[in-house]
Amino acid sequence: MAYNETEFDTGSHWLPFTPNRHFRKEPRVFVAASGMHFTTHDGRQVIDGISSLWCVGAGHARAPINEAIKKQLDTLDYGTTFQATNDRAFEAADMITALAPGDLDKVLFCNSGSEAVDTALKLALAYHRARGEGHRNVFIGRERGYHGVGFGGISVGGIPANRKAYGTSMLPRVDHMRFIHDPAQAAYIHGEEPVWKDDPLLELEQRILPLHDPSNVAAVIVEPVAGSAGWYLPPKGYLQRLREICDKHGILLVFDEVITGFGRMGTNFAADFYGVVPDMLTFAKCVTNGVIPLGGVICRGKLYDQMMKTDAPEHMVEFFHGYTYSGHPVACAAAVATLKLYKEENLFARAGDMGKVLGDAFHATFKGLPNVVGIRSLGCAAAVELAPIAGAPGKRAYDIFIDCYKRGALVRPAGDVIVIAPPYIVEKPHIEQLVDTLAGSIRKH
Repeated sequence: MAYNETEFDTGSHWLPFTPNRHFRKEPRVFVAASGMHFTTHDGRQVIDGISSLWCVGAGHARAPINEAIKKQLDTLDYGTTFQATNDRAFEAADMITALAPGDLDKVLFCNSGSEAVDTALKLALAYHRARGEGHRNVFIGRERGYHGVGFGGISVGGIPANRKAYGTSMLPRVDHMRFIHDPAQAAYIHGEEPVWKDDPLLELEQRILPLHDPSNVAAVIVEPVAGSAGWYLPPKGYLQRLREICDKHGILLVFDEVITGFGRMGTNFAADFYGVVPDMLTFAKCVTNGVIPLGGVICRGKLYDQMMKTDAPEHMVEFFHGYTYSGHPVACAAAVATLKLYKEENLFARAGDMGKVLGDAFHATFKGLPNVVGIRSLGCAAAVELAPIAGAPGKRAYDIFIDCYKRGALVRPAGDVIVIAPPYIVEKPHIEQLVDTLAGSIRKH
């Protein structure tokens, strides 16, 4: 069935992070989903090679999650969490902290990864102020880092296109560490941590921290793996050393695990994979299988305890922050059902196992193809980096994305990188289909 504009009007919907002018010429519209596949408006099946933006770990239309949502709607559809709360929020928080690394045992709920990052930044400032170091107001992010699209997130983030239009509206006291990829040393990474000859954190210690004075720095925030930029892996020992530097100077370390959290690395969190416990960890996406928006910050109890040490009367709020939908009962019910499903089907371990199959297929298939300049695989995700078209950065990957979609596979373009990060239920024939489709498109473009 061909696209018929009378079926739905595309004019009112302004798509996010989408070239809308091109989209309206050839709309890509999903009308149903099940397991590993979407059904499009023109009746085709498209395999979901990106977990619908890193979200759908357990696959689409999972009955236990849907049934839990329906039951919750019939029981308690919504209730504020300002001055009161709901039972599902307690249950979800308990399950999340049980999975969290180390001594992270308090959850602040919000609705998205962007809100989670802004929450973490505000909490860092409030915590330092509560302990008498309110002068700590400098944040350090990383080049090409992605931390959502709130003003705090784009300030500590390092993707130029996300920042360039907003100028002085960003946070004023922010610096950025160098990026974690060196194509000369680590163009091809297969299921291992890259080893660098030089020290990527030397600049942090010798330039950035002395420039601002470490006593003024509130927090360092990084993605353990740089997901949105194109699945870039930290050098061996990088996160461990970053933890040591932060401890040395009393700086909070925040891991943005919106992408890596809840199974993508084959572990609960990337913090577990790398053996590093941050002071705060942001999450969203896979916590509800993408079905209902839910995000949050998991923090060490010491942050909460410090905020409670106040001489203010007991009726006074300790942390002036929150959202109307923080701890929404339906979202929390979805999280509870999702986390139970992950455990029952052992999907985190499965993600690690199938990630090895995905990585093997990437390196065996793409190395040596035209315009391929790098391949990275670790956890249940892999990326192939392409040489850009002169004068048209990003166009090669975008054209490949469009071609793959037409041939029945949803992949993700990120600049001149193509990423595949399938649901954890992926099977070897699905990986073969995704890789073969992508290889055919790379050969054409």
